[in-house]
Amino acid sequence: MSGPLYVPVLPAKPHALAAYQHLDPVVQPAVVPLWNVPPRPGLPPDVLRAEIRRDVHAVTRRQRHHPAWIDAPFAGQAQLNALAAVLAELGELGPLRPVTGPGRPAAHQAASVAHARIAGNGLGIRVAVPGEWDGASALAVRDLLARVDPAVETDLLLDLGAVLSDRTEAAKEALRALDVLIPLIPWRTTAVLSGAFPDVTADKLQHGLYAEPRMDWHLWGELVGSDRDYASWLSHGDYGIQSVRALAREASQGGGPPWGTLRYTTEDSFVLAKVLTRGEGRDSVNRAAARQLTELPDFRGPAAGAGESWLRDCAYGRGPAGTGNATVWLRVGNVQHMSYVVRSLRA
Repeated sequence: MSGPLYVPVLPAKPHALAAYQHLDPVVQPAVVPLWNVPPRPGLPPDVLRAEIRRDVHAVTRRQRHHPAWIDAPFAGQAQLNALAAVLAELGELGPLRPVTGPGRPAAHQAASVAHARIAGNGLGIRVAVPGEWDGASALAVRDLLARVDPAVETDLLLDLGAVLSDRTEAAKEALRALDVLIPLIPWRTTAVLSGAFPDVTADKLQHGLYAEPRMDWHLWGELVGSDRDYASWLSHGDYGIQSVRALAREASQGGGPPWGTLRYTTEDSFVLAKVLTRGEGRDSVNRAAARQLTELPDFRGPAAGAGESWLRDCAYGRGPAGTGNATVWLRVGNVQHMSYVVRSLRA
């Protein structure tokens, strides 16, 4: 059993697609994303299908000949049906692996299983463990696997969701789940996904830099340090530099708040700095925030990648790009984070 080094859970949105594209060629091959199609409730069927088609084709263009999974975990039945139909249109041409899981509608499970058999790229089984491991989930996974052609390569995506400071037993719950699920079949990949980036609120950013512990990284250390024989087979996955809840959020229609966030990843923490989206003094405030990050003892310098280069340029007014906007800040944050995680896993 072997799998990718790193599985980030990313939204199929422009900032994340651009972040993946901006990864260093040495880093990118180690990254196999689980792309999440954003929720779009209430759209007419033809509009919904057009939107899903746009998302899937955008991901396919970025991935090209590199594999990735694609899922719509927050979708209703109509969106799941639309995603299945669009994947079927791609057939064997796309590099994307469909994802389903226990608790999904039977029609979605059947469509994902059928597409995996036809396309030949494999199938992801995403098993949610948002709290205490429920042994009944194993029965549902076993039933689902019974409908998968044994010739189809199948991946276990164990999704712990948000792992913040209140989930002290998360590693134990993950191990309980893996102990039951791993023996079911010879999985191609076994990835453990979790997110520790906080929901960002204005009060957290009132007094300069704010740091949140990387509980998902601490969890990973517990898993690989366990006595399980399969520990060395596991692939690390996280939610990048957005909270788990952010992926389930619909697109804002009101333009957003007058402030945003620069994000930087250190060994133990996510460090946040407040920036302005508009208003007087915006550029000077944003450059000062970027300088605070570049002055961190853990700042890795512009040679570390495109994320650090942008922060350096923003901090000191180099180049024509200015001080960014929400899309740029998310892109830069994900580039530096994914690059750092890959290098940490290789260390």
